[in-house]
Amino acid sequence: MDKQNNKLKETKSEYHKTDKKSLFVGGIVVFLIAITPFLFYTYESFPDAQVWETSLFTITTAFYDWYTFAWHFFGKFIPLYLLLLWFFTCKHWWHWIILIPISMYSFQLWGIINESNSLDELELYYIIPLMMVLVPVVYLIRAKLFNKVRGDDLKEFEEDLMVKKSIWQQIKDLFR
Repeated sequence: MDKQNNKLKETKSEYHKTDKKSLFVGGIVVFLIAITPFLFYTYESFPDAQVWETSLFTITTAFYDWYTFAWHFFGKFIPLYLLLLWFFTCKHWWHWIILIPISMYSFQLWGIINESNSLDELELYYIIPLMMVLVPVVYLIRAKLFNKVRGDDLKEFEEDLMVKKSIWQQIKDLFR
């Protein structure tokens, strides 16, 4: 009887520790999401001039002014920040596909930091190779998971691949 009570107490204490840890981590994630409006509106504290002079430094921007630079920067940084939070806290099998918008915002942010004149124009060319790898991999993961859930065997899957289908039928099969 004592052994059962000890095991029950150990299980409860492990659950309690895990519960406290998950509450703490969840609280941090909630805080990081809650501060996003404050982070976004920090662009309003930047100067309305092309040259930013302080007692420590003097910086010039290629943008119209630092206010515009900061508006563009935080307009790309905040979605990237939220997508990264989502990616690192998501427990679903499809969370790898979130890397595509993360890479898009990363390239756009890099263009703003480099003060490129071609904002939001060339990122697609850099993202296409990533998409060519990620989309099929995520789809194969989906196919394997659904194969296990449905209990289909590989012969049935191969027979389905050998059947000639119209493009519309192939698209419909993707969503069955």
